[in-house]
Amino acid sequence: MTRVLFALLATVVFPGLLRAQAEEPTESPKPVVALEAPAAATPMKTVMVIPVREGIDKPILYVLRRGLKEAIDKKIDVVVLDMKTPGGRLDVTFDIMEALEKFPGKRVTFVNDQAISAGAFISAVTDDIWFAPRGKIGAAAPVTGSGQDVDVTMKQKIVSFLKAEVRSVSEGKGFRGQVISAMIDADYELKIGDQVLKPKGELLTLTATEAAKTYGDPPETLLAAGIAKDVDDLCTQKFGAGNFTVTRLEVTWSETLAQYLNTLSPILMGLGLLAVFIEFKTPGFGFFGIAGGVLLGIVFFGHYIAGLSGHEPALIFALGVVLVFIELFFFPGLIVGALTGVLLMLGALVWSMADLWPNEPVDFDGDVFTQPLLNMALGLLVAGVLAVVLARFLPRGWFWDRMILQASIDTHSQASAHGGEVDTLIGKRGVVATALMPSGQIEIDGRRYEARVAVGMIEAGVAVVVVSRSDFSLVVERADA
Repeated sequence: MTRVLFALLATVVFPGLLRAQAEEPTESPKPVVALEAPAAATPMKTVMVIPVREGIDKPILYVLRRGLKEAIDKKIDVVVLDMKTPGGRLDVTFDIMEALEKFPGKRVTFVNDQAISAGAFISAVTDDIWFAPRGKIGAAAPVTGSGQDVDVTMKQKIVSFLKAEVRSVSEGKGFRGQVISAMIDADYELKIGDQVLKPKGELLTLTATEAAKTYGDPPETLLAAGIAKDVDDLCTQKFGAGNFTVTRLEVTWSETLAQYLNTLSPILMGLGLLAVFIEFKTPGFGFFGIAGGVLLGIVFFGHYIAGLSGHEPALIFALGVVLVFIELFFFPGLIVGALTGVLLMLGALVWSMADLWPNEPVDFDGDVFTQPLLNMALGLLVAGVLAVVLARFLPRGWFWDRMILQASIDTHSQASAHGGEVDTLIGKRGVVATALMPSGQIEIDGRRYEARVAVGMIEAGVAVVVVSRSDFSLVVERADA
């Protein structure tokens, strides 16, 4: 009976239910909407501001190089030249333009508030030129160092070269090549379409507003990428608020001093080498050794903080000093240690003056080491000339005799002035009065003499015997040797 009921339900009720379900309207499937991925955050831009102030000369070049090298090491994205200059030396301008081209990131000039003459050339190398509201740029005709006009023929050559240089760095930058050419050449007519912006016979100088005007089809600004009240405003307009960090390169008083010491480096190097020479020719370690080290240190330090080298030359210089001291105090007379140390010190000085850039191979065939080697040669020449003058022309009793061997008690000279007396001391025994490291004093028959030990050192109170003499001291060894 149960089976009959299930069969009846299967044949009558279930088909009705299925038909009812089929007749009911069904909701159409909702379309699947893809969710948009969140927009990637704008990466933070790192910006370094380098001041370009006052006249364009060597000090500005040194500061700029240091800033660019620091920016390369720190992987800075953008370098901004905060510029306020009336112009300056053309050779230094070319050096600055070349240095800027070594920076792999974005380069921006902020005319704050003038980029006259050389400042216009430097601006032409950068990717963007921004202006302060009162910014001015132009008047870039070449003149002499005193501000006078250059000879006509020479001026034509310089102007032709400068215009070609500007065109080469301004390709693909809108009207920049034409505008800078109009600032250089008074005979150049700046004309865009049918509009003459600068007639022949005058040099172009633009204000911020004039530089920001648009010309052409499609319209482009004449020169300015924008106008900003300061660097922070510039970065906000360029990268967006909060999307950048700014580091400002500060010029310290010691760096400014070092920039001027660099110009005196050949003279300082010559005096330092002369002092070291005198120290080698006199017993002990005293005033001349210290003075020589200080002068050579000034030469090294000046170039180092001016941004012309890294830490490696300092390490090489220190190694040279260590070798010289080892020679003097522990192995006198071997020559090899002192000679190697001196060569390392001289090499470090040349290295510190070379303009080497991070992540670039050293080109030994180029002119990187030319000026440093010339400075070194001039320094050696100064030292040599002064050494000859010192040896030949100074009164022997006034200065020279103070550097040669003298008895410290009764002021009897034991050097060339009384060479015969000193010769009689060879073979005599004495006692070390002050430690020989390797130089010091010994006492013979109640009289003290300057002496040095050939190898090693001898403590005070030890018996010694005189084995020979030099121009400046007695040479001794242990009596029980």
